[in-house]
Amino acid sequence: MKRESLFLVAFSVGNWDKNLLRLLLNKFEEQVRQPDYKHKLIIYSDGNDDYTTVLPEYYNKDCLCYGQKIKTINGVKIFPAVKRKIFGNPNIDDINTNAAECVNSIFRNRISRMVRRSQCHAKNKYAISNAMALFQFYWNFMQNNAKKMTPAILEKQATKVWTWGNFLHAKLTFV
Repeated sequence: MKRESLFLVAFSVGNWDKNLLRLLLNKFEEQVRQPDYKHKLIIYSDGNDDYTTVLPEYYNKDCLCYGQKIKTINGVKIFPAVKRKIFGNPNIDDINTNAAECVNSIFRNRISRMVRRSQCHAKNKYAISNAMALFQFYWNFMQNNAKKMTPAILEKQATKVWTWGNFLHAKLTFV
């Protein structure tokens, strides 16, 4: 999710490991231009070390600005959280995982199959992926912010707020 506009760029479904992160980054690369020395890719995450090994497979370390916010060590919560620079020189005060935590909360509140311990829990990855793709479109193109703009409008991916009628009656240009 892009921090400023809250545009949901990519998602992946499954048990978190390096292969799932690679799947996420493959989708991410389709949507975001390749970073360079002038326009670095800024990423903040939790303390999962998968990022430190997989990100360099996709991007030059000199084109990354990556920091981690560690809230737990060996399953024990720590306070205050530890912030550390991994690649590049991110501002230590900017390292935060609020956007990721926010989107996870939104998923649980808006997509019934993402709620923990519910009767609507998802039975398979395909169903979850389809629900997430539909939600991704809704979030990016239909969900207004306080300024009556969607994340897609803020990212110049759309010029109007879509409605369900627009979505359901849109002519497919690719299949």
